[in-house]
Amino acid sequence: MIGEILSRYWWMTVLRGVFWILFGIVMLAWPGISLLSLTIALGIVIFADGIVNVGNAFAGRKVHEDWWVLLLVGLTGIGVGALTFYSPQTTAIALVFYVAIWAIATGLLQIAAAIRLRKQLAGEIWWILAGLASVVFGVLLIARPAAGALTLLWLFAVYAIAFGVLLVLLAFRVRRGVKRITSAV
Repeated sequence: MIGEILSRYWWMTVLRGVFWILFGIVMLAWPGISLLSLTIALGIVIFADGIVNVGNAFAGRKVHEDWWVLLLVGLTGIGVGALTFYSPQTTAIALVFYVAIWAIATGLLQIAAAIRLRKQLAGEIWWILAGLASVVFGVLLIARPAAGALTLLWLFAVYAIAFGVLLVLLAFRVRRGVKRITSAV
């Protein structure tokens, strides 16, 4: 089951969360960063996040039939990350829509997985909240694409930190579930 994958490889979720938090802090610390630099940096973060999700999916493919949900989340991240590397100038213009679609898609997949696993996964509320944060972020980007670059930068930073914190909370919650399971055996 995905709950077992997440609990066994909880530290990968912590790494994802820490990476997102650091990314958000860097954006807040240097707000003068250009949109092109943001595009490349965000492409790296999304690509790395996708790789970690693909790794989690393949690590758990023999454990549960729903491993493909994590695979889809990961492939979405890799695809959006690759698009940013292919044409950063063009992507800088379309970045808002790329990120919005990625955030909404991964958020909805995370919510669906958490709801489906609510009886098997302790702390599913954190996964649902992380998914909701992604969906809200994506909808806001689509609704206000003409926002200034600095406003967009701050929005990305706040989202990255919030998403990262929720992932870290999820990881430590499912880690406790592993301790409960192993002590029961």
